[in-house]
Amino acid sequence: MYQPNSKRYDHMTYRNLGNSGLKVSAISLGLWHNFGDVDSLNNQKNIIMKAFDEGITHFDLANNYGPPAGSAEINFGRILRENLKGYRDELIISSKAGYYMWPGPYGEWGSKKSLIASCDQSLQRVGVDYFDIFYHHRPDPNTPLEETAHTLDLLVRQGKALYVGVSNYQPKETKEISKLLKKLGTPFVVHQPKYNMFNREIEDELLDVLEEEGLGAVVFSPLAQGLLTDRYLHGIPDNSRAARDDSPFLDEERVLDTLYKVKALNEVAQNRNQTLAEMSLAWNLRKEGVSSVIIGASKMSQLESNLNALNNLLFSEEEERKIDQILMA
Repeated sequence: MYQPNSKRYDHMTYRNLGNSGLKVSAISLGLWHNFGDVDSLNNQKNIIMKAFDEGITHFDLANNYGPPAGSAEINFGRILRENLKGYRDELIISSKAGYYMWPGPYGEWGSKKSLIASCDQSLQRVGVDYFDIFYHHRPDPNTPLEETAHTLDLLVRQGKALYVGVSNYQPKETKEISKLLKKLGTPFVVHQPKYNMFNREIEDELLDVLEEEGLGAVVFSPLAQGLLTDRYLHGIPDNSRAARDDSPFLDEERVLDTLYKVKALNEVAQNRNQTLAEMSLAWNLRKEGVSSVIIGASKMSQLESNLNALNNLLFSEEEERKIDQILMA
């Protein structure tokens, strides 16, 4: 019988999502990759249990995570049922709908038909009665925002979600759906955007909107698909994501174009007694509006390294200036 670490909350930082009372662990575990049927279930279990032992309470899913699509929810549900069943009330489980999931006109986007069906399917795959957070995964240009907002509100009123959020929404869209959900009295608490040193778009306007609307940010891709780690400091390993022909997010050209910046950033990290990955996560968390960063892990060592970021979250003005100079060069 699994017995979690009794001191699991002692070294984790927890932050409120915006103005809500909901706290999330500053490090969240994302199950986008490494938790599908093509991956070792035993390895998945070990990583999830270690994450919980270290105080990670937020586990981030979506209907299409895998591969194949849906398998990450099924696998997490099995691990939850067999190992963490007695700890459901200590977990924040989130899922999403909006990207392609099944054939036909209702298997993606943001209509009421699609979102209700997606949420019901996800609840069944995970084997829970409700999600703590349910997101609309991307804006739908062909569905009125009012319809999407009313559907998210309905999911809360049906008891299928405690809180709702959006992901990949632009500032204007975020403000618009926030106004709609406030009128409905819906607990809309979070936006999930991409954010890392090489992608700072949310600093231009979105973070200001989130502050105005009382929303928190739970950011994904904080390590830029592995660019902001030591993986590519000495070239492109044969077994790396950048070496694959089918990788849509990282390739040899992008690695080589940013390598000089990565090496300079690594020097800053070493002076902080951190790895580049640790510093990159800490850098994301330096922003007051960022409640949590979502990490991915295929190895226990990656999880442990990422957790070490919490040991040094403060940046001096000189360090921030140096990092900005490197990134803008």
